[in-house]
Amino acid sequence: MYRSNTCGELRLSDAGKNVTLAGWVQRSRKMGGMTFIDLRDRFGITQLVFNEADDKALCEEANKLGREFCIQVKGIVSERQSKNNKISTGDIEIIAKELQVLSPSLTPPFTIEDETDGGDDLRMKYRYLDIRRNAVRKNLELRHRMTILIRNFLDSKQFMEIETPVLIGSTPEGARDFVVPSRMNPGQFYALPQSPQTLKQLLMVAGIDRYFQIAKCFRDEDLRADRQPEFTQIDCEMSFVDQDDVINLFEDMARHLFKEIRGVDIPKMQQMTWQEAMKKYGSDKPDLRFGMEFVELMDVLKLGKFGVFDEAAYIGGICVPGCANYTRKQLDQLTDFVKSQQVGAKGLVYIKYNEDGSVKSSIDKFYTTDDLAKVKEAMGANNGDLVLILSGDKPNKTRTQLCSLRLEMGNRLGLMDKNVFKCLWIVDFPLFEWSDEEQRLMATHHPFTMPNPDDIPLLDEHPEQVRAKAYDFVCNGIEVGGGSLRIHDTKLQEKMFEVLGFTPERAEAQFGFLMNAFKYGAPPHAGLAFGLDRFVSILAGLDSIRDCIAFPKNNSGRDVMLDAPSALDMKQLDELQIKVDLHQEK
Repeated sequence: MYRSNTCGELRLSDAGKNVTLAGWVQRSRKMGGMTFIDLRDRFGITQLVFNEADDKALCEEANKLGREFCIQVKGIVSERQSKNNKISTGDIEIIAKELQVLSPSLTPPFTIEDETDGGDDLRMKYRYLDIRRNAVRKNLELRHRMTILIRNFLDSKQFMEIETPVLIGSTPEGARDFVVPSRMNPGQFYALPQSPQTLKQLLMVAGIDRYFQIAKCFRDEDLRADRQPEFTQIDCEMSFVDQDDVINLFEDMARHLFKEIRGVDIPKMQQMTWQEAMKKYGSDKPDLRFGMEFVELMDVLKLGKFGVFDEAAYIGGICVPGCANYTRKQLDQLTDFVKSQQVGAKGLVYIKYNEDGSVKSSIDKFYTTDDLAKVKEAMGANNGDLVLILSGDKPNKTRTQLCSLRLEMGNRLGLMDKNVFKCLWIVDFPLFEWSDEEQRLMATHHPFTMPNPDDIPLLDEHPEQVRAKAYDFVCNGIEVGGGSLRIHDTKLQEKMFEVLGFTPERAEAQFGFLMNAFKYGAPPHAGLAFGLDRFVSILAGLDSIRDCIAFPKNNSGRDVMLDAPSALDMKQLDELQIKVDLHQEK
């Protein structure tokens, strides 16, 4: 037996017991004729004491231990003289009687502490050491606990967990696929699933009724803090349900998770239309932890006095409470921010409504005091407030830029408290969106989303006006999950493909299996998928989903620990009948 107890469980009530512990050396301290070792395992830290007066040879062995040596110690639990209230075992220590080195360690490349001296790249290269840190392990433990809670909740609601294939056919629309060559079928490729979308719909046709899966999904997209090339979905589908059924059930699940994990009671969530979200916040995932709703100012400022506004298709502003004291330097920083490449605005207009009632603005020479007073009224501003205004020739693009500014101000003013959770549902998305890259309409979510029945007559002449029976779950400005009612009628699905520019032959080639399945009594069905990584990161208070994934990729999609992706040797390429011919940049 390597251990009788873990390093986190012994207490004062265990005093006098003979115990065996095993773990890693966190730190070592020599004081006079005594050596103190902090021994760490997944469950905690226990102090070991080696006394030169009791056993000189054993103490000398302890003095040879380095950081991260893996050791086994036998000894007696004793009350600690100088107690440590920062650890759960701080009332006791182990008087060591035997020591065995199970495995020595090189000096680790960074300190295995909550506040480590290792940078991101170094910690990712040695991720197996990084996971030994309490801060990282806690995130993985929370992720484990969440998956258990999710499985138990869905099981109680009569869902079946069913695995779907990871090697499937490539699908159009959406993100780029990762592709896998088939040795047994030369020149042909599998794709890794972006989601189990069509497969879970087929399970509904198969009569499963309620399906879920903690599913690995793969998308070959550019990366950011909340996106990885491979990620995990809580993937669900239900038969014989409408939109409210799905929303109510998964709102209950979300409320259950917040209560169990964080002890937070989430009230009944509001539903906001996509149109309202874009108008008020310039985003389909608004952060409601603070105000600063957009106010449209076309009627107030388009007066033939200022060319920039007179030529604009949209003028909108936000009121920042208590910031009329912003300096010129701070306002210049905000102007640089909105003009940055990531935001892309041409400039920023400000109006400072000072505490003494005076007004200072970057458009003073174009507008009268009365004009600016009307802006103040429209914005609902008070003395001491700062109004920030953007304009542009494309309303939604300008709203998106104003959204970036709103979030920047929320961050600067400390209004994005990670211990506050504001959740809502966004509904009535557009069914289609225009792609500048493809120069055609694309499905906003995917081609199987049900149009709002009231809008079906618009599919022929005005498809851009058709609303989807779709819904997104948003928390603190993050899209945590989303889903929709699905089309289960073959004729309507064919119409959807037609609007998306599919020829009947292409639709048949890529989705014939689904279309044929619908001919065999397909039930009305709907689904939803939560991003598990995102959900865990919100509940853990993290800035990036990488911190709750055991072995994540970096921002270039590389695993620096395994050095992947990497080149294949020629023998493997020959077996696959593949020749690599990299295009040289001109």
